[in-house]
Amino acid sequence: MTTSLSFKEKYDAVGRQDLRYEGVFITAVKTTGIFCRPSCKARKPKPENVIFYNTAQEAIQNGYRPCKLCKPMENKGESPEYIKNIIKELEDNPFLKIKDYDLRQRGIEPSHIRRWFKQHHNMTFHAYQRMLRINIAYSRIKKGDTITQSAFDSGYDSLSGFNEGYRSIFGDSVTHSSDKSIINIVRFTTPIGPMFSCATEQGICLLEFTDRRMLETEFKDLCHRLNAVILPGNNPHLEQVQSEIGEYFSAKRREFSVPLHTPGTEFQQRVWEILQDIPYGTTRSYTQQAIALNNPKAVRAVGSANGQNRVGIIIPCHRVIASDGKLAGYGGGLHRKKWLLDFESSHR
Repeated sequence: MTTSLSFKEKYDAVGRQDLRYEGVFITAVKTTGIFCRPSCKARKPKPENVIFYNTAQEAIQNGYRPCKLCKPMENKGESPEYIKNIIKELEDNPFLKIKDYDLRQRGIEPSHIRRWFKQHHNMTFHAYQRMLRINIAYSRIKKGDTITQSAFDSGYDSLSGFNEGYRSIFGDSVTHSSDKSIINIVRFTTPIGPMFSCATEQGICLLEFTDRRMLETEFKDLCHRLNAVILPGNNPHLEQVQSEIGEYFSAKRREFSVPLHTPGTEFQQRVWEILQDIPYGTTRSYTQQAIALNNPKAVRAVGSANGQNRVGIIIPCHRVIASDGKLAGYGGGLHRKKWLLDFESSHR
């Protein structure tokens, strides 16, 4: 059903320290007795000293120990504990202002946290705090509170400061953009790489790996379609999706119940609906998918609609393959598509 990577393909990925192969295989080195991630920064071993395993567990069972440099027993991209604690603290109290002095008092170097937020959220730590407060204020304005009351209640010291922060996010004054809705976003880790999830009040509207090439385009398209801005903030659908995805990767869940909010054309909606009819651990070809739509000539259109699916795993476009059984395009990368299919097949 799926094609395995050759030794050369894996070895070349190790040479490139390729992050895209996280979770796909493990590199064990016979001369050192150590196993590593594909992206480990250590010196590339000679090919005759390398053996590849599918999982860290297999490497351990064969007598290898985890590398101290790349730490293959930890989820790649997982947030450091101090980052998790600070994010939770801000989510519990969005009006809290954590300054560089406060970070140093906690033994945290401000440059480290700035670099982490820039790398993983493409914003500074202080911008993240401002966006949380703006989110709260905007929600209150939408419910009927005055602009002045919302600004000061959200921790702003002046109305001008609030207006400046608001304009930097929404691109307009609060009086001219009060019709916009909010899409909340969260980043979390999985065994095959970190993911972003976005949600409106109606449900999940995006679930993608953070290294997807078209991610910025998807963000912009969602904002345009829903007349919205993307902001960090609490959302019960985001809590539910993290729980359900965690259960999926633990082989404890095959179907999802989290609500979805997937704007698209009527044809795209039909394609995404039949995608969810493909049973766990099985596959369907693009031709079979078109036949299921009672439109056997729409193979190309089906492939295009699959590619525009923004909710990975839950709307399982990874279960669609070419008619000859080969893997076809997948936004998260073919290596992840293979991993997901193999994972489901082994737990069917």
